[in-house]
Amino acid sequence: MKTNKKKEKSITIKKPPILFEQTQAIIQKLKQHLDGDFLVYWTSDNSHIVEEDVIPIFKLLKERKLSERLFLFLKSDGGSGQGALRIINLLRQYYQEIVALIPLDCASAATMLALGADVIHMGPLAYLSAIDTSITHDLSPIDKDNDRVSVSQNELDRVIRLWEQSKQPNDTNPYDKLYHFIHPLVFGSVDRASSLSIKLTTEILSYHMDDLEAADKISHHLNSAYPSHGYPITFREAQRIGLKVQALDNDVNNQLLKLNESYSEMAQRAYSDYDESNYHDNEILKILEIEGEQLYYQKDKDMHYRAEERRWVSTNDESSWRTIAMIDGKRVSGQFFIN
Repeated sequence: MKTNKKKEKSITIKKPPILFEQTQAIIQKLKQHLDGDFLVYWTSDNSHIVEEDVIPIFKLLKERKLSERLFLFLKSDGGSGQGALRIINLLRQYYQEIVALIPLDCASAATMLALGADVIHMGPLAYLSAIDTSITHDLSPIDKDNDRVSVSQNELDRVIRLWEQSKQPNDTNPYDKLYHFIHPLVFGSVDRASSLSIKLTTEILSYHMDDLEAADKISHHLNSAYPSHGYPITFREAQRIGLKVQALDNDVNNQLLKLNESYSEMAQRAYSDYDESNYHDNEILKILEIEGEQLYYQKDKDMHYRAEERRWVSTNDESSWRTIAMIDGKRVSGQFFIN
C-alpha cells in the first residue's frame, strides 16, 4: 500500500472544517441560560460511545474550577453500556447534580448515559430509546459484505416464541435448526450481554435514585418492553415509565441545535478517492467541548478494498484525538494520545 502515499501527492486530501471559534461563541450564549458548567458529548452517526472516552473527558475536567451542577449536552446513537457507566461514574466524582440536555437523538447506550442525570431536559425533536442489547460476536453470522452481523436477545426470543406459537405435534425444539445459522456460543453471549445491560442500567440509575426497586423496574422495562431496539421514547412516554424529565427551555434548545449544526459540519464525510479500490478517510467522529477547550476524534487513514476477502482494510492509520484550547488569548492546537 505504499502506492497510496505516492498518489496522495497529486490528490488534494479533503479536510473537514474545525469550527472552534464558532462553537465557543454558541457556548458563551448558552452559559447565560445555565446555572452551572456546560459539557458537550457529541458523536456522529458513524461513531459510538466507548469506555476510553472517559480519558478525554477527564482531561477536560481535571484542572478546572468547577461548580456543583453540570449541564450535559448529549447527542449519540449509542455504543457501550459499560462506557456509559464509566462516564457517569467519572462525572459524579466532580458534580453533585447532573442535568442532561437532549435536543435530538439519545439512543441505546446514550439513553443509559442520560439515565445517570438527576433530570433529563428534552426538546421537541428529542427521543430516548430502548436499550436491549445486541452484540457482534466472533462467531456471528456473516452478511453479504462478509462482515459479522449483530444478534440481539430480543430477536432470538421472538424466533423461539414464533416457533412455540406454530409448532406441530412432531416438532422437536427449534435449537437444532437455529444452530445451523447461529453458533451456540453466540446464544450464550447474547444472554449474558442482556443480563449485563440490565445490571448496568440499574447501577447507573442508582447514582441518583434511592429506590432500587423502582430503578430495577425502569431498567427491565427499557431492556425488554419494546419490539424494536430503535423505538423512540418521546417526552410523554419517558414520563409514563417513571423517568424524571422536563421540557427543554426553548432558547437553550435553539442554541443546542445551532451547536449541532456546527458539529455536523465538522463531522461531514471527508473521503479522498485515489482510485476505485483506495481512498483516504479524514472524518471527525466525535466531539467533546467545554468553555475554552475542544477535543475531537478524527480518522486519518487510507482504506483499501481486498477483493479476495470482500472487505475494506485500513493502512497508514494516524487517527487520534485532537485538541484545541484558548491559552492566554491564543488558540493552541495539538494531539491527545490514548494508549
